[in-house]
Amino acid sequence: MAFLASLAAVLALTVATAPDAAPRLGPALLAVGSWVTAFVVARRAARLPARSAGPWRAFALAAVLLGLGQGASALAGAGVNTSEAGWQDVPLVAAVPVALIACARLLPGTGRRPIGSRALLDGGIVLVAVGLLGEALLADAAARSGGVVDALVSVGYPAVGALLCGVGLVTVAAAADARRGAAAWLLTSFVALAVVVVSGALAVTLRSTAFDVVTGLAWIAMLAAGVRAAEADPDRVGEDTQPSAVLPLPGVVFSMCAAFGVALFLAVGVAVGRPVSPVEGAGITVLMLLTFVRCLLWAVDGEQLTRRVRRTEGWLRALLHSGEAVTVLLDGAGRVAWTSGPVHDQLGWHPRDLTGRALVALVHAADRDVLVAVAAAVRGGEQPAELPVTLRLGSRDGDWRDVEVSGAARTGGEDEGLVLHLRDVSDRSSTHRRLERLAYTDFLTGLPNRARFMAALAEPAGAEPGCVLVVDLDGFKAVNDVAGHDAGDRLLCEVADRLRGAAREEDVVARLGGDEFAVLVRSGRDEATALAERLVSLLDREHRPTAADGSPGSGPVFAVSGSVGVAELRAGDDPADAVRRADVALRAAKAAGKNCVRSSGAALDRLVDRRARLARDLPSAIADGALTLVYQPVVGVADRRVLGLEALVRWEHPELGAVPPDEFVALAEDDGLIVPLQRWVLRTATTALAPLLADGHDLQLGVNVSIRHLQAGCLVPDVAAALADSGVPPRRLMVELTESVLMGTDDHVEDDLRALRGMGCVISLDDFGKGHSTLARLARLPVDVLKMDRAFVAHIQDDPRSAALVRSVVELGPVLGMDVVAEGVETAGQLAALREVGCRYLQGFLLGAPVPAAQLPGVLAGFDPAVLDHAVPSHV
Repeated sequence: MAFLASLAAVLALTVATAPDAAPRLGPALLAVGSWVTAFVVARRAARLPARSAGPWRAFALAAVLLGLGQGASALAGAGVNTSEAGWQDVPLVAAVPVALIACARLLPGTGRRPIGSRALLDGGIVLVAVGLLGEALLADAAARSGGVVDALVSVGYPAVGALLCGVGLVTVAAAADARRGAAAWLLTSFVALAVVVVSGALAVTLRSTAFDVVTGLAWIAMLAAGVRAAEADPDRVGEDTQPSAVLPLPGVVFSMCAAFGVALFLAVGVAVGRPVSPVEGAGITVLMLLTFVRCLLWAVDGEQLTRRVRRTEGWLRALLHSGEAVTVLLDGAGRVAWTSGPVHDQLGWHPRDLTGRALVALVHAADRDVLVAVAAAVRGGEQPAELPVTLRLGSRDGDWRDVEVSGAARTGGEDEGLVLHLRDVSDRSSTHRRLERLAYTDFLTGLPNRARFMAALAEPAGAEPGCVLVVDLDGFKAVNDVAGHDAGDRLLCEVADRLRGAAREEDVVARLGGDEFAVLVRSGRDEATALAERLVSLLDREHRPTAADGSPGSGPVFAVSGSVGVAELRAGDDPADAVRRADVALRAAKAAGKNCVRSSGAALDRLVDRRARLARDLPSAIADGALTLVYQPVVGVADRRVLGLEALVRWEHPELGAVPPDEFVALAEDDGLIVPLQRWVLRTATTALAPLLADGHDLQLGVNVSIRHLQAGCLVPDVAAALADSGVPPRRLMVELTESVLMGTDDHVEDDLRALRGMGCVISLDDFGKGHSTLARLARLPVDVLKMDRAFVAHIQDDPRSAALVRSVVELGPVLGMDVVAEGVETAGQLAALREVGCRYLQGFLLGAPVPAAQLPGVLAGFDPAVLDHAVPSHV
C-alpha cells in the first residue's frame, strides 16, 4: 500500500511538471503498479485454500492484463488517457471477463445459498444508473469521436464500468457473510475502475492534464482496493448456506443512492437548461420503476422479518418463563432492564420494583467483587471460572437470600448488556451449612471437632504461627467405668467449659475425640506453656459426678487431672505433623507421672529411639511373616448371621511387645512400606477366606487399604493378583478406605476406585465421621458402604444428639445408594439403639471379638443370633 501511494505521488508530479514525458512515463508507472499488485495478490492466493484462492488468481490475471495494456500505451506514447483505439486496448478488453470470473468465484457454489432476486435487482439498478450517468456525460464524446472504434472507446468502456459495478454489487449482496468484506472491497475496486473509464472517455473530447491525474489516481485506487479485497478474504470459508437474518442493507443503500443521485443529476441539468434526450428519458423511467419495485420488496422483507422476530420473541419468552430460574437482563450500566420467570418467588421482588435498579447494589457487600468479576469476564469474552457461584441478594423485605448465578452471557450491541440466570438456593445452602456444622462440631461438647481443628491449623497465620496444646484427662476412664457414661459425658462438658473459659478469644479449643482436647494458641511458646500450666491447675481437682438434672450427686469422688503436650508450629509445617508432635509430648507427660506439661522437645529423644527401632524392624517383620491377621465378624441384623469379616493386622514385637496398629501402619506410610505391607495383608486374608467360601459360607471380606497405596497407582493390580492367586471372587472382597480419600484425591485415584468397582469389588468408607467428611466429594466417589466411626456409637443409647446424628447417617446411606455399618458395638444398649434407628449391619466386641483365621470356622458355626435380641453384658 505504501508503494502504491508513492506511485500515485510520482504519477501526479510527472503529469504536472513534465507533460512531455507523461505520455510514456505515466502508463509505464501504471503498468508497474498493476504488475506489482498482481504479484502481491497472487502470493496471497497461494497461502489460501484452493476454494478461497480462485477469485484472487483471477484478479491477479486481470491485473497482469491491465499492466500489459498500460505497457503497450507506454511503448506507443499514447498517454494515460488514449484518444484513439489501438493494440493497447486488447489486453484491457480481455481483463473484463476475467474480472467477472473473479466476482463469480466469490459467490456461493451450487447447492449453497443462491443469488436472490433482491441482489439482482440492486445490481440492475446500479447498472442502469451508472449507464445512464455515462450516457449523459459522454454523449458529446461519442458524437465527436472519429470512428466506430473510437466511439467504442468513448462509450464502450463506461458501459463496461457500469456492468462491473452492477455485478460487484450483486456479489456483495449474495456472498457469504464471511466473504462480504472482500466482496465490498472488490466493488470499491470496480467503482474506481468506473471512474477511470469515465475520466478516460471525457478526455477524448476535453483534453486536459487534470483528467490524466484523475485517471491515474483512480487506477491506483482500483489496485489498492483489490489488494485489500484479497487481504479481507478469510483463510477458511465455512458452509454458509443459511440466509441472513437481517435485511440486505448495504445493497439497498448503494442502489438507492446511485438511482436518486443520477436522477438528481439529470434534474439539475434540466434546471440549468440542458435538454433530456429520449434515451435518457427512457433510462430514467426504467430506473424509477426498478427503484419503486425495490422499495416494495424492501417493505415486504421488513414485514416478514418483523413477523419472524415477533414469533421468535414469543418462543423465547415461553422458554424463559417455563423454567425455575429467573432470567435477568442488565443494561450497560448494570441496571435491571428486563426479567422473566418467577421473580417474586425466587428473588423476593416484584418485576416492576426490580426494573431500573443496579443489581450490584442489592448484593451483599462481601459478594459484590465476585459479581463484578463474573461481569468483567463475560464482557471480555471469557467463560467465568467462578460459575456457578452463590451470592447473597437482599429482598424487598430486607432479608438475605442465597441466590445462585448459574449462567451468564453478554447481549452484544452498543449497550453491551448482560444476561444472568439466577435461582434461589437458600434452602439448599441452609441444609449444607447445617450439615457442615454437624461435620465440624463435636456433638457432645459443642466444641469444634478434629476436622475443624485441622482446618484451623491449615489457615494462614500471622508473623507468629503459634502453638498446639493437646490435653488429655487423667482418671477419666474410672469415671466412665464406675459412674457410667452419662457421668463421663457431663465431665467432658465441664472440661470443655473450663478450656473455653481459660483460652483467649482468638484461640481455637477443640475436642479431638474421647477425653482428648486440643487448643490452637496464636502466640509464642512462652505464652502457650503458661496457658498449658493454667489448664493443668484448673483440671487438677476432685470430681463428684452430678445427677442428670444437675443437682449434686452422692456417689464416689474421683481424682481427675489433666496432662498437656505442647508443640510449636513452624512455618510451612504440616498440620498433622504438628498435632503428632504435640501428641508425642503428651505421651511424655503421661510417662512423667501425669498432671503436668511437657513440650515436644522433652519427649523427642525417646520417641525417635522407638520410631527408629520400629522402622528398622518393620521391613523384616513384613518379609519374615512376623505380622499376624485377626478377623472380626460383621453381623446382619435382618439376616441374623455373620455376613462378613474384617481383616485386622497385628504386630507383636519381640522386645517392645504389642505395637499398636495405628503406630506401625503410620510408620509404614511414612517410610514407603505400606504397599508391601498391604500386599501381604491382601494375599493372606484372601487365602484365609477361600476355604471358608468352599465350605459354603456366604461371606464378604473387608481389608483396610491406605490412601497411600491407592495413590501409588498399583492397588488395582495388587488386588487382582491376590484374588487370582486365592480364587476368591471379586464380589467377596470389600476394599475399606478411610475418609482421607475424600480430601484432595486426583483423577487417577478416582479412576482406580472405579476400576476396582468395575472388577466387582465392594468399596467401603471406614471410620466415617472421624475425619474430613465432604458430602459433595462422597457423592462423586464410587463408594458402596459407609462404616460409622465408633465415636458415633459410644453414646447413642443415652445422648439424643448422638442418636440424631447416627440416625441421619443411617438415613443418608440409602439416599446415596450405600449400606451403613456401625462399628464399636459393645453394649446391649448400643445394639438396641442402633436397631431402633434402622442400622442393618453391626460390628463390635458385643457380636464377636477379632480371632485368628484358625478359629473362624468355630466362630461362624457357633454364632448365636439371640445376641441380637437379648441384653448381653458388655465386654468392657
